[in-house]
Amino acid sequence: MSVRLYALDGCPWCEKAADALDEAGVDYETEWVEALHSDRNEVKRVSGQRGVPVLVDEERGVTMSESANIVEYVERTLA
Repeated sequence: MSVRLYALDGCPWCEKAADALDEAGVDYETEWVEALHSDRNEVKRVSGQRGVPVLVDEERGVTMSESANIVEYVERTLA
């Protein structure tokens, strides 16, 4: 899968990003992360930080965080 969303269950910003992907009809995989920042090593490895949401679009070589940025990217690029 070329689009992956790193998210935390119950995170409203993660839900906003997921909703944008769903509304655009994007096929993506969700990687659920741990609640503790110190346990989010996979997120840090791909994005350089431990916050979520993080979107990785392997096909286009894009990795980004911040739900507003992700929503804008989805609407402009993936929709």
